This record gives sequence, C-alpha cells and structure tokens, in this order.
Amino acid sequence: MSTTPRIAIVGAGPGGLVCARVLQQHGVPVTVFEHETDPRSRSQGGTLDIDEDTGQAALRAAGLFDRFLALARPEGQEWRLYDRHATLIRHDRADEGDVSRPEIDRGQLRSLLLDSLAPGTVRWGHSVRAVTPLPHGTARLHHHDGGIEDFDLVIGADGAWSRVRRALSDARPAYAGVTMVESHFDDVDHRHPGIARLVGRGTMSAKAGGRSLVLQRNSNGHVRAYITFRGPQDWHTGLDLADTEAVRARLLARYQGWHDSLLDILRENEGGFINRPMFVLPVPHSWQRTPGITLLGDAAHLMPPIGVGANLALLDGAELARAVIGHSAVDEALDAYESVMLPRATDHAKTARRMLSTLLPDTGSDAPSFPDTLWPTGAPRAADPAHTG
Repeated sequence: MSTTPRIAIVGAGPGGLVCARVLQQHGVPVTVFEHETDPRSRSQGGTLDIDEDTGQAALRAAGLFDRFLALARPEGQEWRLYDRHATLIRHDRADEGDVSRPEIDRGQLRSLLLDSLAPGTVRWGHSVRAVTPLPHGTARLHHHDGGIEDFDLVIGADGAWSRVRRALSDARPAYAGVTMVESHFDDVDHRHPGIARLVGRGTMSAKAGGRSLVLQRNSNGHVRAYITFRGPQDWHTGLDLADTEAVRARLLARYQGWHDSLLDILRENEGGFINRPMFVLPVPHSWQRTPGITLLGDAAHLMPPIGVGANLALLDGAELARAVIGHSAVDEALDAYESVMLPRATDHAKTARRMLSTLLPDTGSDAPSFPDTLWPTGAPRAADPAHTG
C-alpha cells in the first residue's frame, strides 16, 4: 500500500479481529467498531473446531498459532454418532498428536485475538446504522448516535444481520427450515454423569427422522446441547419461550419414542432453552464491486452451521488484510480478495446445503446417516448442524 489507508472494521468477531491483527502486524492502523458494550457483555457461545487449512492458516498468518495451541483441546476432536435408541453407530477419535481440528471455546478464541491488538483498537458500544459509498472510492460510516466518519475502507464483519451488507446487496437472510434450541449443563462429570458418558470428550449426535440431539463439550466441565429439527419457524406458537417447563414438554413430545438416556438431554438441562432458528443467505451471494466497502464471514456468506463458518471468517479476515498490505490501492486489494473469497464461499455454501438436506432430511427416515461422500472421514464433526466451527 503506497499510502496508509483509513480502515474501519464493523464487528469484533473472529474474522474482524484477525483482520485487525494482521493489519497491525504490518503497521497498518485500523479501528474496530463493536455494538457490545464490553468484551464480557454476553456469552460468546460454544466451542469451535479450528481447521488446519482455514482457521489455523489464519492464526498462523496472525502470529497466534502457538498461543492458540496452548488453549486448544485436541481431545475434543472425538465424535460419536447414535441412533434414537442410543445405540452407538460410529465413534471417531483423533490420533495421538493430531491437531487437524482441535476445539477451542469461542470466548477463549475471542480473548486471544483481543489481547493481541493494540490498546484502544476496539471501540466498544459503537453501533453502526449504515454505510454509504462516497466519491473517489471512500465510504462513510453512520453511527447510531448520529455521528459520521469517513474511511478509505469499511469492512463489514458484522454477522448475519449485517448493516454494512446493505450498502452492497439487497440479499436478506431467510429461514432455512431448521431450528436449533440450545441448552446447557455445568460440572457435567459430577452433576450429570449420564450426559458425560454420552458426549465423551468431544461431540455426540443422535439423529432420526429430521431430528437430532447434539451434545458438545466445552472447557471446564461445561456442555452445550442443541436440539435440532426441521419444522416451521413458528414451531413454538402458543408457547412462552421463557416458560422452561412448557418448552421442555413441547420438545419431549417432539422426541417421543427416543431412548431415555437421550431424553435426559431435554430433562436435565440447567437454566432455560434458547430458540435459534437457522438462517442462510442466497447461494451464490455476490455484489457489484463497490469501492471502499467489502464483507467477510457471515456478513458475506451466511450458511448452515456445519463446521465451516468461523473458520471461513478467520480465513477471510487474514486474506483480506494481506490483500490490503500487498496492493498499492484499496480497490486493487478488494478485487484480489473478492475474486478468491466469493467463489470459495459459494462452494462451501453449496456443500453445507447438501449436508443439511442429507443429515436432516425432509422425509421421516430414521436412518442415522453420515455422508462420507461429502466430508472426509478425518473431519466427522464438520457434518454436525450444531457445530459452528
């Protein structure tokens, strides 16, 4: 880059933060705008499997790979598949020394990235209302408080409901026909030994007839559950989602006939249930090249959560930063970045759509499928709709 550009990143998720880190490593200043008020204002969600070809490549580019490995859990690559009778159909374990897809809690990864940035990089509590392109290839950031700031490059890393995306595309996320209902267990090995046996050291899934029950081990004895099923987005009509016992009864009815040990996933959770309908962007999703504005991660290619979302966001962020560093003009950098990112995202989104159709079919088939034809044996957990790595 011949002159130092003014760069804004909207969103302090993994993709935006790794982009900021790589830029700062090469002396390029950047400001990250995040609507959350501070790093601890909400839970960051479950665990991620970080793939060596995507997420790990990004962390290496950011100079954070060794620190990542110190936090990661290679044993979390273990994966179990059951049928609805709790019969173990498949059990995959990582070989000794295998770090091809180790697990890390989302909160740990975010803290790792935040701690690597220069103080003051993230402006917390700064919501962005809109972005508009300006003459001469710059872009204007409109804040919710009425303030405006102009930049040479605005990067939308602001997730599924991106405000930045509206400057580039009319596409809006649409319901994918699948809902995940999340719950959790704490101190699982002591307080919920049956759940601990089901999940093992990594992830388990039981599937039948367009329904699944998934357990995902996090650090410190915490397990997250994802009750996943096909159905209308308003499956909870007439139900108060804050009424835990009423939601439990509705879910137990949906999984009637499943083995008691699996139904304990619905009976024994601590706290309530969180409704998480699954949304996706059109495939392919692209836009007319607009100077001074681009997207990464879910803002660019929201797809079913089958194990690639965070990994692609990390790779997008690192590659975009390197494109900015390696080109003499912002527009040249965006051409280079988008020409690679958009086709790659389309390929992954098509695969994710096929995976979702295979794993949670529209029919009532009870067959506990795991389609090796779509995903290699070495990466089984990528097939899990609740595994959002």
